[in-house]
Amino acid sequence: MTKTTTRTGQQKLPLNRILPGDCIEVMNSLPEASVDLIFADPPYNLQLKGNLHRPDNSQVDACDDHWDQFDSFKAYDQFTEEWLKAARRILKPNAAIWVIGSYHNIFRVGTKIQDAGFWILNDVVWRKSNPMPNFRGMRLTNAHETMIWASKSEGGKYTFNYEAMKALNDDVQMRSDWVLPICNGGERLKNSRGEKAHPTQKPEALLHRVLLATTNPGDVVLDPFFGTGTTGAVAKMLGRDFIGIEREEEYREVAQERIDRVRKIDSDALKVSESKRAQPRVPFGQVVERGMLRPGEMLISGNGKKAAKIRADGTLISNDVRGSIHQVGAQLEGAPSCNGWTYWHFKKDGKPVPIDVLRQQIRSEMQA
Repeated sequence: MTKTTTRTGQQKLPLNRILPGDCIEVMNSLPEASVDLIFADPPYNLQLKGNLHRPDNSQVDACDDHWDQFDSFKAYDQFTEEWLKAARRILKPNAAIWVIGSYHNIFRVGTKIQDAGFWILNDVVWRKSNPMPNFRGMRLTNAHETMIWASKSEGGKYTFNYEAMKALNDDVQMRSDWVLPICNGGERLKNSRGEKAHPTQKPEALLHRVLLATTNPGDVVLDPFFGTGTTGAVAKMLGRDFIGIEREEEYREVAQERIDRVRKIDSDALKVSESKRAQPRVPFGQVVERGMLRPGEMLISGNGKKAAKIRADGTLISNDVRGSIHQVGAQLEGAPSCNGWTYWHFKKDGKPVPIDVLRQQIRSEMQA
């Protein structure tokens, strides 16, 4: 099922459709500043010289398609500049872009990303847990690809669901090296001839992480090199809208069949751990004025070595140190900053309890 969105003074945005044609021309035909995220898997420009064979002399089904062939590095660089320019035009001011590549192209693409005015946020190494071996034994096994995540501009307020990524990683901060397998088994799509439908099909696990981290339900995700539709399939499952651009008819057919089989998960399951920055701000003074803690009560640090008295205006005093819960904690610890909500504790039934419990209680009432 497809839908369109009408924007004042602009043409309709073709949502949840695979658009045929050259990606640069198609992107130039779309409304300006209309897309929340772009995930791009451009041609690698592998520069393969002849066929690659395994030790048993069987031929490797490598990426030697015509769309991955360029006459020179200069031609590839010009192509990169043109599609990045088109991509930048359709991104919203606070949007972002992901570009994935191998050592053959990612460094050239990275330069062009910066030249185009994007601001690089991270480079993420996708470490393949089951890489293809180096059959000739002449180099290291190429076991990773690199993704560049960049905002449209340096000051852009891009989406990053930090708490969701932390939850996905067993409550440990998500790192920039991701260990995930390449497509194999049932996930590897086949064409009508029983061959791999696409030589560089990306695993859904990779796109799941990218979209969960940097988009929200209802966002518009565009993939200018759609291939067999991994971006669209995951976007549909996660309640995001997608626009796919693919010039090869065979890939479009495989992608559409795949996406038609995807079931969108229910709205409750789409909810993720909320960023603390997105939660309502609660000043410590509100805890005091509501009587949850009283002026004159003592707070202690988590290790029990520091103490401070609560004042009527919600500030603290400890000897000659005065200020907010954050300022006093930082000065007592000789630190440049301090999260007073987790640093300070009050006694309840003889046990120390972080004052953040009281803030969360107020927040739950505000959101009820």
